[in-house]
This record gives sequence, structure tokens and C-alpha cells, in this order.
Amino acid sequence: MTHTCESCGLAIDSGAYCQYCVDDQGILQDFETRFARMVQWALRENSALTRAQAEADTLAYMAQMPAWARHPRVRAAMVSADHGT
Repeated sequence: MTHTCESCGLAIDSGAYCQYCVDDQGILQDFETRFARMVQWALRENSALTRAQAEADTLAYMAQMPAWARHPRVRAAMVSADHGT
């Protein structure tokens, strides 16, 4: 049965995280590494995005992922977004 990676949402067959979100030992990569790689992916997928927009979009997406929803940087970004700052 397929489910999604708790870090990025990619469809996977087993475990909590996909091969792209873990290190060589199978441990979830740190937030900064995952965030940087997800921003890079967003910029490759949509060349019209500015870096700032890609970062904002990535933080909003990560807020929906179980692995990151409670991370302080993600929570701070969501509070700022809710207040229009």
C-alpha cells in the first residue's frame, strides 16, 4: 500500500520518509537541508518564481507535512503569513 513521505509528500511504499529526505543512515535530514533542497526544486519546476516566493511557498507546503508542521521556522512563517507580514 502506497502512502506519502511525511517530509515532502512523495508517494512511497514503506517507512515514514522517502529516499530524498533521509541521509545515508536513513535518518531524516535536518530542516535547513530539506528546506534548501525543496526551494531548489520549486525554482527548477517554475522558473517564474522569485527565490523569496519559492521560500514562502515551500514553508507553506512544509507546514502541511507531519515532519515539519511543528518546526519553529515553519510555525513562525505561518504566523507571519496570517498577520500579513
